[in-house]
Amino acid sequence: MNTKTMEGLVGAGTNMKMTETPMRVFKEARRRGDIATMERAMGYVSEFSERSGDYKSEADQGMKEDAEEARKKAELEAEKAIQKRKEEREQQKEQLEESKNKDQDNVVDVVEISEDGKGLSQIDGNPAHTGTKPAGTETVGVEPVRTTAVGTRAVSTVAAKMPVTYTKAGTVARTGQQGKEIFVSV
Repeated sequence: MNTKTMEGLVGAGTNMKMTETPMRVFKEARRRGDIATMERAMGYVSEFSERSGDYKSEADQGMKEDAEEARKKAELEAEKAIQKRKEEREQQKEQLEESKNKDQDNVVDVVEISEDGKGLSQIDGNPAHTGTKPAGTETVGVEPVRTTAVGTRAVSTVAAKMPVTYTKAGTVARTGQQGKEIFVSV
């Protein structure tokens, strides 16, 4: 609170309370019919009322100054908040760019087919080839490439191409273990 505001409020309140005494004297003089005392008491009342009005205008001026200071302070805080948000956005953009760059370095997957796999591929009539392949796709006879944080690993195992039978427990039973084989397609 501004000092002008405090001084104005205190001064106005004090002078309004000080008008109570001359008003009481005025009322007593009126009952008695003493006109000179009544005029003197009314002079004090008007003097205190004028001072109270002056202090009131001082308090109003102080309140305007307080409002102006509060508005300026709010503008400064808003500018600081805007600047902070801009900096945060820039940091987020930098982090996003860095993560994109890191991701682009690890995007390429290389498939390496072992000699056994090449031979198996040529037996089936498919020419053996190497190249890029999206992660998670399968090629018959070759295990899919799994990417890691370090890069890729070479595929050297060949999946079996023989039909399999599953037991009730969900495990693979070797074919030819039982006497008769039943093939069911769903």
